[in-house]
Amino acid sequence: MGWLDLTRAALQAAARGWYVFPLTPRGKKPLRGFTDWERHATTDTDRIAAFWPRQPYNIGIACGPSRLVVIDLDQPKPGEHPPAGLAQQHPQNGEHVFRLLCAEHAQPYPDDTFTVRTRRGGTHLYFTPADGVRLRNSAGHNGGLGWLIDTRACGGYIVGPGSHVTQPDGTGPYKITRDPPPAPLPAWLAKVLAPAAPPSTSAADLLTSLPDHRLTKYGEAALRGEVERVATARRGTRNRALNTAAFNLGQLVTRGVLPAEMVTTALQFAAETANAEGDPNPSREIAAVIASACPQA
Repeated sequence: MGWLDLTRAALQAAARGWYVFPLTPRGKKPLRGFTDWERHATTDTDRIAAFWPRQPYNIGIACGPSRLVVIDLDQPKPGEHPPAGLAQQHPQNGEHVFRLLCAEHAQPYPDDTFTVRTRRGGTHLYFTPADGVRLRNSAGHNGGLGWLIDTRACGGYIVGPGSHVTQPDGTGPYKITRDPPPAPLPAWLAKVLAPAAPPSTSAADLLTSLPDHRLTKYGEAALRGEVERVATARRGTRNRALNTAAFNLGQLVTRGVLPAEMVTTALQFAAETANAEGDPNPSREIAAVIASACPQA
């Protein structure tokens, strides 16, 4: 697809109210300088018309600002096989798995919506969430809808129609196959995709599962306070909160006020509880931060 065609496709997406930003030519990643793509994404036709003709940029669509939830039904890669729970049903691709999920919920396959065929023969189904519903991304069968099914919503982006991607695992265009406005996300799907209620972040609750030790009132109060700090930390502040808490409690371990085992377990548990808000920090990373700031634990 030529530069003018990509410019036209970007303008068409913006005309639908979708916030676009440039991806690398023939690629899927944000262009250098647009890594904060959610903030840079725009519907401003003048900016789009001035920028896109410079190079054949592919089109990224920021789902959150665009009020989109996109269900990505993929094709398996060579050598990729379904998980054990699905193997007996012999699913061929993400669409097949999604149809099985629809049947399981006694719901029709929701294909009466804006639809794009992806470069490897997969499908993007575009939906709009209900007012006040804020969904985030999901991936595969680990907390998502199922094998070969990803979703993109707040905090995610998709490669928009009109783009042409050249990658080692597949080359091809993103083509519109159905062109109605995106349908409302079915209520049953919104319910399945809704994040689980986070566990209690109360320090008292967290400490009930820790190794049984008798603590001084001072030690217990310090531990509760730092556990609360870590468990309630927001995204973007979690590692800093964990580092501070590990350092503070490490001083008490050194002085013999707190047992090292209890501190390590409490901080790991608190940090993993904070992950319930989404975009989790890996367990290994959590353990490394604790070990670095609190080597005595």
